[in-house]
Amino acid sequence: MHQLNKETRQDAIRYLQYFVYGGIILYFGRTLFIPMFYGLLVAIVLYPVCKWLEQRRISKTIAILVSLSVVIVLFVALVLLLGWQITMFREDLPSLVEKIKPGIPAVQQWLSDHLYLSFEAQQKFIDGMEANVSTHIGGWAQGFVNGTVSTLFGLFLVPIYSALFLYHRGTFVKFLHRIFSRKYGVKIDLILQQTINTYYRFIIGMIRVYIIVGILNSLGLMALGIKHAFLFGILTAIMTIIPYVGIIVSAALPVSIAFLTKDSIWYPLGVIAVFSFVQYLEANVIFPKVVGAQLNVSTWATLVVIIAGGIIWGVSGMILFIPFVAIFKIISDHIAELGAVNILLKRDT
Repeated sequence: MHQLNKETRQDAIRYLQYFVYGGIILYFGRTLFIPMFYGLLVAIVLYPVCKWLEQRRISKTIAILVSLSVVIVLFVALVLLLGWQITMFREDLPSLVEKIKPGIPAVQQWLSDHLYLSFEAQQKFIDGMEANVSTHIGGWAQGFVNGTVSTLFGLFLVPIYSALFLYHRGTFVKFLHRIFSRKYGVKIDLILQQTINTYYRFIIGMIRVYIIVGILNSLGLMALGIKHAFLFGILTAIMTIIPYVGIIVSAALPVSIAFLTKDSIWYPLGVIAVFSFVQYLEANVIFPKVVGAQLNVSTWATLVVIIAGGIIWGVSGMILFIPFVAIFKIISDHIAELGAVNILLKRDT
């Protein structure tokens, strides 16, 4: 019994070391890993398409170029569409500001009556905020420029990584076999095949889900008379890529717009009702019908990896860590040594 407890403690310490060292490597290597892992996911999705084209006697290089070109064109079209909607929103921004101004004295009076903040204290706070913005605006601008350059550089690298993963896929499979075949044998091919098939079906299904959710969101906002309904509807659908957090963040803007531009509290409540109803349909009707088989990862594990991903890689981590924990779940289904981890990852049926 003592020996068993000692082995259990050693296993727990070893797993903890893996997580700590892995987290440190991922954090400090995020400039390398983020675009590379985005590229890997794109490559996993495009592999069946490339294989289908190659079976029709199209060269590997042409098949990869055609597949990536379709993805790039769709991505650019989506960005241009959202950019057009944002431009229209910016044109209406001055009128929105004018509608806000008359309500400022009422807000100040409410703060004075209920929170006992005098007008002088409120003005002092506003002056302090303006001074703080003026002091730090240079640093914020520099950070914005650096972030933009880093994002554009990452976007440039993603299709390159995807092309390299697809072109040299045989080399990577041989590498995995050389490392793991002695212990796991044919399980490697089974895990790879199951991962590719699962993710191809999952991503294609999720694209359909986002389109349906975006259309339903937009129609609901249009019915309420909310301006730029298409922009908010599609943006909210896209943000659901980040589970739990995305819908809350993206819904805040249309709710605020409804509150500021409409003369009744029922409009912002109606926006919340639209998003809540569509989310209910997405979770209970649309997703199961369109996607079919889920990734079978527990809600606890999903929430943990979202938070961990946000800490390590920011928004990219919140997006990328979910598919990779699902891949790890597939691996743990076939590796006996990961049975304890599999218990934490799998969804109870």
